[in-house]
Amino acid sequence: MSDLRSARPLSPHLSIYKFRPTMAMSILHRITGAALYGGTLLLVWWLVAAASGPEAFETASDFFGSIFGRLILFGYSWALLHHMFGGIRHLIWDTGHGLSKETSTKLAIATLVASLSMTLILWIAVLAFG
Repeated sequence: MSDLRSARPLSPHLSIYKFRPTMAMSILHRITGAALYGGTLLLVWWLVAAASGPEAFETASDFFGSIFGRLILFGYSWALLHHMFGGIRHLIWDTGHGLSKETSTKLAIATLVASLSMTLILWIAVLAFG
């Protein structure tokens, strides 16, 4: 029986594959998807607080206005934008385009650059005009 197990092929792993930007973006896409669940719960808390009355809304507003709350909002906005750009990247792949190694690597890097850039632009606009 041990001879049969040793003859089975092993599943490919990071020790076999070279780490690439597309792998990092795949991992980040999953992490941001999971993080969006937590951020959406906080959004629901804010909406329920707004509907519950001035005291509850003030508590939620104080939390989101704090440094910690703003860091959470910054992270949530980046996760949302990164997940969106990752989805656009996958949509492009679904059309059969951008599947070569070079192009997929460029799209992976563009996903990260676009999400970080748009998050900074969004927060600069919010802080400047809001």
